[in-house]
Amino acid sequence: MKNLFLVLLITSFVLSCESIGTFEKNVAIPANSWNSSFKPSVTVDITDTISQFNMFVVIRHTNEYQFNNIWLNIETTIPGTEKTNKQRFDLRLATDDRGWLGSGMDDIFEHRILITPVRFPRSG
Repeated sequence: MKNLFLVLLITSFVLSCESIGTFEKNVAIPANSWNSSFKPSVTVDITDTISQFNMFVVIRHTNEYQFNNIWLNIETTIPGTEKTNKQRFDLRLATDDRGWLGSGMDDIFEHRILITPVRFPRSG
């Protein structure tokens, strides 16, 4: 899947809660081509085990991306354990009748997609 993204700059996880604020991490895709061996990683220090967080993925791409979706395998690990939650997501980026679903400027489009609300059982 060479040249999957021409100008992909970001795979972001944003964890937010009304009273806590926001965490954001941008990960650039090397050589603008997402090889299956490249696995971006984000580490977040969780202190609130009561609130529910909304986890988002933000995808930026150019008009040259040839697909209307992208599949992501997302793993979360509970602090202090080796328990890993693995989920696969089919993120819709476009429709046949409306085109790109995200916001765009010139030929760059950004999609902020809610993955799942999550509550962390342990801090860390």
